[in-house]
Amino acid sequence: MRVRYCIVGAGPTGLAAAHRLLELGEESFVVLERDGWAGGLAASFTDRQGFTWDIGGHVVFSHYAYFDELLASLLGDDVLAHRRVSAVRVAGGWVPYPFQNNIRHLPPELRWECVRGLLPGRRPDGEPTNFREWFEHVFGAGIARLFMAPYNFKVWATPAERMGYRWIGERVSVVSLEQVLKNVILGRDDDAWGPNSTFTFPLRGGTGEIFRRLAARLGDRVLYGREAVAVDPAMREVRTADGTVVSYEALLSTLPLDLLAGRLCAEAPDAVRDAAARLAHNSVHVVGVGLDGDEPAAQDATRRDPACWMYFPEDDCPFYRVTNFHNYSPNNVARPGRQRALMAETSSSVHKPVDAAGIVDHTVRGLLHTTLMDAGDETRVASTWRHDVEYGYPVPTLERDACLGMIQPWLAERGVWSRGRFGGWKYEAANMDHSVMQGVEWAERMLLGKAETTYTI
Repeated sequence: MRVRYCIVGAGPTGLAAAHRLLELGEESFVVLERDGWAGGLAASFTDRQGFTWDIGGHVVFSHYAYFDELLASLLGDDVLAHRRVSAVRVAGGWVPYPFQNNIRHLPPELRWECVRGLLPGRRPDGEPTNFREWFEHVFGAGIARLFMAPYNFKVWATPAERMGYRWIGERVSVVSLEQVLKNVILGRDDDAWGPNSTFTFPLRGGTGEIFRRLAARLGDRVLYGREAVAVDPAMREVRTADGTVVSYEALLSTLPLDLLAGRLCAEAPDAVRDAAARLAHNSVHVVGVGLDGDEPAAQDATRRDPACWMYFPEDDCPFYRVTNFHNYSPNNVARPGRQRALMAETSSSVHKPVDAAGIVDHTVRGLLHTTLMDAGDETRVASTWRHDVEYGYPVPTLERDACLGMIQPWLAERGVWSRGRFGGWKYEAANMDHSVMQGVEWAERMLLGKAETTYTI
């Protein structure tokens, strides 16, 4: 098979790239997808009991007019709008998110610990050298101890000392002592921070519905069950597990960059392979627990907790986040209004091993410990679902940028572009809108010569 453009991966980046090629009049392309469905990490699944689950807690918000227009054309009226309601579980209670903006909800002694750490002379001077030092430089010892350090280890499964902090940008709310004291003294909640303070969600089918519809526009140009197993940049060929060979002029890969450069490209020099081996990622174990409601008060069952999602820095549960998935859309449960869907995420790595085989039971115990399930709710479990994600988050380690600076230019010089959540390996540019626009901008670079702005190194 010979095409002008070969795209590996039918996730948000690959599908968006193909869609934009088609919009611009280019028809000589193919999308190779390992699995039998579209969406990648943004796919959704419906279990045998009729509950729909995402691969983690995705929400739709945007920095781009193109993305907004694309979503509107795909979903039409099949969309729900939400205002974020989110909280952090600490010391047996709930603190509105962002934690550092709302410490007034803590017990007095912990509230004082947080304020004391922000006082003049309490925070380190100078420039932090890693993510762990950044916690205390910005938030002080109290907020670092109670939330930032334990929560980030639970998310990244990586010691913060091994991570950089330049990636943070809009990912973390940075507060001042004045702001903290004002919120405490005035008894004011400050919970509207962040680009996802409002978000949308598909009415049916979970997040994956977006990409099922996008893939449908591409028809038979998306080839499922075609796992790329080798890339030859010199010959400009991709070989799949079933023996198919695709010749191309330019290749867009959304595969994990460490696999592309370290394994699939046989001709990669040792320096590139070494850089690929030094890229770090965690894994995420997603567990869905579907619960029947109390029949006499069934209509109230889905509204007993208005939160969209919750964060868990403490060690009385394995997960770092739980999503009230029934609050995203009533159609995420089998019997709308009579059931709840709790979706929990737990990370793992060599630094933070997890008993994957026991993760469902451990999750249910954690839901009980954190009051998301009441005593006796075990008898109301209508469904459990588990999805282990080998590549969960690309970790922004201290050496990440140097590794990318070695790998990406080598690939680009040979007509290979690696983009997307793991193709680009930049967490700060890996939201859904970012991932879509990485594909769009690649297509525009190929056909129009436009510079990419979402993904840069």
